Amino acid sequence: MNKTVWIVVANRGVARLFQARQPTGPLQELEAFIHPEARLREQDLVSDRPGRGAERFGPGGHAEDPDTTLVEQETSNFALELSRFLLKGRTDGRFDGLMLIAAPAFLGSLRDRLDGPTRGRIMLEVAKNLVHLDAAAVRNYLPDRLYSAVGA
Repeated sequence: MNKTVWIVVANRGVARLFQARQPTGPLQELEAFIHPEARLREQDLVSDRPGRGAERFGPGGHAEDPDTTLVEQETSNFALELSRFLLKGRTDGRFDGLMLIAAPAFLGSLRDRLDGPTRGRIMLEVAKNLVHLDAAAVRNYLPDRLYSAVGA
């Protein structure tokens, strides 16, 4: 019985979903996701300067820094969008194993947003930004036999 492995190749603004149905076979591209907001610069996302805070003692003030930048928030939003897609794919029985290939900063964000059962399907993680490569080039970064980690 053949297993289906999904391979997510992503960075903070683009993700591509590939599928493999044979342990040593080629990849087939299924979906592409684009999140342009994550690619904008901070000043392009903010319409004005940060708020100002007053000093508790004495005259003066200072600019308030937000806890997270808007770019980080947009990156988090994209990771959440992808995690929801993967959750639906898992619950619909569309894949048996999952491989994540993502830019290092985005890989952690995506992993953190996956639910436990979906995270349990991860067979391999590669911390590289490979979204610009075609399916054959992405396949070269994967093990020769994809199903070694998927239950028989």
